Amino acid sequence: MELREYMSIRRAYNLVRRVVPANRRLTFEEFAILCRLNVKSTSLKTSEIAEYQSALRPTITHRTSHLARLGLITRDEGAVDRRNVVCVISEKGVEAVEELSKLTCARIAPGQALSRTSFERIVMYVDAMGALYCKASDMVLLAILDSPKDALSITEIVDALGLLQPTVSMSLTALAESDLVKRKHDDALSRRVTMVGLTAAGKKYISGVLQQIESIVVKRKSRTVV
Repeated sequence: MELREYMSIRRAYNLVRRVVPANRRLTFEEFAILCRLNVKSTSLKTSEIAEYQSALRPTITHRTSHLARLGLITRDEGAVDRRNVVCVISEKGVEAVEELSKLTCARIAPGQALSRTSFERIVMYVDAMGALYCKASDMVLLAILDSPKDALSITEIVDALGLLQPTVSMSLTALAESDLVKRKHDDALSRRVTMVGLTAAGKKYISGVLQQIESIVVKRKSRTVV
């Protein structure tokens, strides 16, 4: 997978989340679980989902419990190990996968990577992308890395990611404290605008994330998907 493809889908889904009612809103990781269950067309144990997302079982329990409360999956205790819950996507969940993937497709602007792809292909991309967890601060670093410029304004980062400004601002504060980004004022502009660039440590850190993104393999669409 190319970085521009990864960023295009993440930005589009962030924009989708902003218009979905709060009581139906899914994190990208939860959306990815739905896509994985839909693509596999079979039940998955929480341990298998945890392995897929490289997450601890309590984290997966939290995510799948939310999906179950929304009626998007069913969760049943395992026959041998009751702690190892078996998850199955429901008909409502299949419909949600189609709806969210279509909305994501529609949010990819002309000229951006994957702007001409199908919603079925988006499902396959999200399924593959769900194996890599990128927190908001990682996304900020990726946005700067993906830019042809050395530094971006906060407004440009917000636009590149489709996130709310408070989320970006909080991430930048944490990144600056960790010496992963450097901030400076651009006095050449009509207003004092804070520009954000990567430090040497930031470049080194996010290069590792980039390698993981580029190692993601998106499979071809199965006939059973959606």
